[in-house]
Formats: sequence, structure tokens, C-alpha cells
Amino acid sequence: MRIGACLLLLSSLLIADDRRARTSPDWLASAVIYEINTRTFSATGDFKGVQAGLPRLRELGVTLLWLMPVQPSGELNKKGSIGSPYAVRDYYAVNPAYGSAEDLKRLVGEAHRLGFKVIIDMVANHTAWDSVLMKRPEFYKRDAAGKVLPPIADWADVAGLDYRNPELCEYMTAMLEHWMRDFDLDGFRCDVAFMVPRDFWEAARDRLERIKPGIVMIAEADSPDLLVKAFDLDYEWPFHSALTAVFENGAPATEIRRVWEAERARYPRGSLRMRFSDNHDEKRAIARFGERGALAASALVFTLDGAPLMYNGMEVGDTTESGDPALFERLPVFWAMAQRRPEFPKFYREMIALRRAHAALRQGETEWVRNGEPDRIVSYLRRDSSEELLVVVNCSNRPFLGLVDAAAGFTDLGVGGAKPSATPAVSLDAWGFRVFRRNRP
Repeated sequence: MRIGACLLLLSSLLIADDRRARTSPDWLASAVIYEINTRTFSATGDFKGVQAGLPRLRELGVTLLWLMPVQPSGELNKKGSIGSPYAVRDYYAVNPAYGSAEDLKRLVGEAHRLGFKVIIDMVANHTAWDSVLMKRPEFYKRDAAGKVLPPIADWADVAGLDYRNPELCEYMTAMLEHWMRDFDLDGFRCDVAFMVPRDFWEAARDRLERIKPGIVMIAEADSPDLLVKAFDLDYEWPFHSALTAVFENGAPATEIRRVWEAERARYPRGSLRMRFSDNHDEKRAIARFGERGALAASALVFTLDGAPLMYNGMEVGDTTESGDPALFERLPVFWAMAQRRPEFPKFYREMIALRRAHAALRQGETEWVRNGEPDRIVSYLRRDSSEELLVVVNCSNRPFLGLVDAAAGFTDLGVGGAKPSATPAVSLDAWGFRVFRRNRP
């Protein structure tokens, strides 16, 4: 669901936080997350189509697969011709348009065999108006006359659940346990998690860990409290907004560092955030930023701290969701775009391989460094005990040639189509980026 205004309000609360985030599975900080819209991922629009694409995703290098909601969508008050996957009709069922429960189990099993982790979307805040839970009106938010209400006035296709009811809390927790146990999932991505009480998530997390220790829980939220006990990872919405401000609206590149520092200050120590330029709620980055701008934004997503997210199709420069996102209609990814924009699959294979080869990009510290034109150029170091990587990104449509602090002694790794060099002066094309490396003494 689109939640920008609510999340931007939460992100404005810049209060220093000296708490410690929960300890997450070791592999998560190194993960590359890939969001799959089953409707659009393949020509068949089903689990078998996703399963057929797994070898390609393995070759690309992604490690964590996130399936958007797999349950049936509601018909009553639906939006578009097929309705939103986030208007769930039956939490315990599988959408027959995608296949059977056995098809989903085979998909998860094959993904595990190939080395992927698999999570599914869980929409705990609201249901479709024709949900099977409507026979329990006490589970829903209601007005004084007993009329069931949407969670937000303009979310007309869904009805809000009321977590003041302990029976609802038990129902939803048992439902999560069912999916974890019966489908051997590795966790959940939880839709608008900040709209569900934190104590529900914390209690549910404890019970899920008893079934499968080391799961991952991703909150669609920008809420520091959720990362203390309940969730491993949340959305870096303010960073996404900064990318939009800089790459689409012409704000100075210093906005990216400003937001990074503000977020770092208000989150618990050790927090892990999910960075992204594309997802199912937004127009394609390529439509908003242009082809080269989209790649420059992704260079930041893949080289800053945090876990990067890819949305299906962005690796080929797909533009089928250049207007409204494919939430209410079926708009299959145009995979043949890889032939028209070969630089896109090359870029994503290269960036994922770069992260895999350099622990400093996955788990290292971040230090911002000065450059000659900070309003256009972003530059920072990523370092661990053995190496330092210097990343320089041009956030403008004009070339750059100038000095970057700490650039001496680095060797250009040649990513982004640049020819390797070892000069302290950095040359960037419009929307270009470079990554340099040196050993630490």
C-alpha cells in the first residue's frame, strides 16, 4: 500500500537513539533482496513461472526472494480489474490464479535447493471487504454504529483490523505460524508494519523463532522502535525520498548525506535498513530519473550501508510500470528489454558481484569525504579491517573532473564502464560513478 505521507511524518522525528538493534542473522547484512510480483514476473503470471526464472536470478546473484502476497485478492470494492494483492480475502488460502499450495511448496523447495532464502508478504493491518474474517466483525475497527471502517479514509478497498481484540492477535499469530511451518519459509515482509501494534509483532516474533530460529522479518516502516526486538530490517523511506529530490527534482547532492546522517542518529545502534530506488508502490526509477540516472541511483543503493532491494524487471530496464505501479492490473515485465538496454543487466550483475567480492561494501563502516563539487557529486569510503573502497557518484547531467579527498593511493576497479586508473583526480561522465580500492595497513 502507498504510505508516503505517514512515513515521511515519522521520519521527521530526529531524536538520537542509543539503544541497540536486535541481533539479526549473519547472512542478512550481505543479502541482495529481490521482490517478485507473481502476477508480472512471468508470461504465465504464476508460481511455475517464478520457479522457471530461479536459475536466472541465481546467475544474477540475488540471495533473498520476497514474494508479494500469495493469498487470494478480494472482489468487493476492488481497485482495477483484478484488485490489489494487499486486499487479502483468506489468510490461509493460496491465490488460485498463481497455482496451488503444492505449487508454492515446490517453488520454495527449489529456491532453497538453489541457495535462496524465501519470504512472503504478510498484510496484517487490513483485509478485503469480502474476507472470510468478516463473519467476525469484532475483529475490525468500527464506528459508534458498529460499521466496519477502512484503516485510512482513502484506502477504500480494504477494512482495518483491530488489534485491541486479543482473539484477533491469537488468530493472526497462529496464521503466521502456519505459513512458517507448512511452507518452510525463512520469514516475512510485513506490510505497513507501523500500523500494527509493536507488542503484537514482538510476541509473534518470539513464537515464530521457536518454529524456525534465525528467520528474517522486514517491516514496511520507518520506525526505530520496531528494530529493537521485532524486526531485522526496515524501509529507508527518507533515503528513497532523498534520491527522488536529487535525481528527479534537482536538489543538491548534499541532501543524500544529510538524510543518511539524520537517519543514523535517530536509529538504534547496529540497525539494518533496506535501501531501494524501485519497489511495487512507486513508478519505475528509470521513468523518474532517466536511464543513466536510474543506474547512478542504484550505484548508491548497492554501495552504501544496508541491504539493497531490487524489484523484478529493473535489472533489464523494464518500463511497464512507468505510470501507475502494477497493483490493480496485470502488466507483465517485458524481459526482452535486456536486448534494448544491455547496460542494465550488465550493471546489476557487476554491482552484485562487487558486493560479494568486498566485505567492506556489505558490512563495513561508512565515512563521507569531501569533493570539489558537493552539490553534484557524492563521495564516501566503505572500509573494513583489510580494505577501503572509495565510491564517487555524479548526481547530475554534467561531466565532472576534480579532486576527491583521500583519493590518492586508490586503484580504480573499473566498474560502471570506466577504464581502470590510479590517479587522485576523478573523472565522471554525466550520471557516472566509479569505485576505487586500496589495502589498509
